[in-house]
Amino acid sequence: MTVATRVIPCLDVADGKVVKGVNFQNLKEMGDPVELAARYFDQGADELTFLDVTATVDNRSTMYDVVRRTAEQVFIPLTVGGGVRSVDDVARLQAVGADKVGVNSAAIARPELISDIADRFGSQVLVLSLDVKRSNVVPSGFVVTTHGGRKETMIDALDWSREAMERGVGELLVNSIDADGTREGFDLELVRLMREIAYVPVIASGGAGAVEHFAPAVEAGADAVLAASVFHSGLFTIADVKTALRDEGVLVR
Repeated sequence: MTVATRVIPCLDVADGKVVKGVNFQNLKEMGDPVELAARYFDQGADELTFLDVTATVDNRSTMYDVVRRTAEQVFIPLTVGGGVRSVDDVARLQAVGADKVGVNSAAIARPELISDIADRFGSQVLVLSLDVKRSNVVPSGFVVTTHGGRKETMIDALDWSREAMERGVGELLVNSIDADGTREGFDLELVRLMREIAYVPVIASGGAGAVEHFAPAVEAGADAVLAASVFHSGLFTIADVKTALRDEGVLVR
């Protein structure tokens, strides 16, 4: 059975406002997360991803009130990440309306966190958020970063993805820092490499700048495509992306 490709807007939030930068730098306010979430729900988004981009850097938890108000406006799956450090954090996020949680920095620091969450809540709840950067220090040419892309590790992105899947992660959200905010297209090489090793859904993120950029990401192996600034700025809508995907023969909802 062919599964429809999902189109997912991403709400990067700092201090209660949606923000967006280029290569994770120079963040600018883009609007209110609750208002944008409601707009994307109306436009036909398949899911929403909500990332508290400064929670780990500031060493605090995700803003639960914003998550709750967002969840009250949308009736599609909501993934929340940023500052998730324990199974109790997951329980609290589910209590305010999150369907799935994304983990990154805390899971790299303590990989057992993935196993703990998957064992208690199931793999379907858990998304590995990968902020990936090109580097020649690892065999694949891609390393993972932590703290909202601010700190590079020496960990190969493919090796880390394999370990995370073995520990029970249910999806891979693969964000290219090099492509992030450039609007020059997804990093198709990164998507292909992830597809070759992944036996869970792969979400491509980073670099979308035109409706024509989405179908190549699906062709490279993405099960879902995610974008942020192009939707926030009104450059095009979710419906525009779905039309472009249909025109290329991609099944969408």
